[in-house]
Amino acid sequence: MSIFVKSSPGIDIAFGNEGKAEVEEAMLMLPVMHDKYEGVIVDMKKAPVMEPEVFCSALRASMSLWKKQGKRGVWIKLPIEKVNLVESAVQQGFWFHHAEPTYLMLINWLPVVPCTLPANASHRVGVGAVVLNDQREILVVQENSGCLRGMGVWKIPTGVVDEIDTEFLEILAFRQAHKAYFDKSDLFFVCMLRPLSFDIRRQHLEIEAAQWMPFEEYASQPAAREDGLFRSITEVCFSKLHGNCTGFVPVPMKSIFCGRSNCFYRSI
Repeated sequence: MSIFVKSSPGIDIAFGNEGKAEVEEAMLMLPVMHDKYEGVIVDMKKAPVMEPEVFCSALRASMSLWKKQGKRGVWIKLPIEKVNLVESAVQQGFWFHHAEPTYLMLINWLPVVPCTLPANASHRVGVGAVVLNDQREILVVQENSGCLRGMGVWKIPTGVVDEIDTEFLEILAFRQAHKAYFDKSDLFFVCMLRPLSFDIRRQHLEIEAAQWMPFEEYASQPAAREDGLFRSITEVCFSKLHGNCTGFVPVPMKSIFCGRSNCFYRSI
């Protein structure tokens, strides 16, 4: 006796009794976690190796069960070594949500109501480090790549650099720019740090030069007066040096709902 399962429109795949058992076993082995939003998360890294046809049938059977259970969103975390299963998931109505170097996340919405699953991240976050020592010197670098390469502009460290030892003090300011990176918005936080050592270790691939520079010399650069972001950072640093700027300091707190510890940043 054979059973028939439909893997895509117009395509039937026949399984004998052994095939039926294989599908049922694969369905049971789909590593499912139930989230607190009446959804399910399938982490295929924890699943046994299976052929796309078997995965497709197991996923279809699982989705039928989840619908009966009143489940809503379905998340499939697919590791890069199982990329051959992407087409099978898409055939079952899944679409891409986001990707990381080692996995792809696909999602589906089961109820016949508008989808309320959160969208992929709308922003990326960058950080600029304002590091001042007791001699009113600021840590500055010249970039070895990017738009400032070869221009002789000294700037605060941002992006990938080999750090010195510092202590985080506060957030001085932040900027938002829309459609900055693959149509995503960019949040750039300017953070005040206190150096715990003064030995500079330069990341040669990204950084052309690094040094401690008197703040007045840094602020006198043409870029510090003419570029909007550069000028704003210089102004807030100047205000901080003269005690006229109160940044956003971290206030530790703990949630009574989930027990997690975090920080709330506020101006005091």
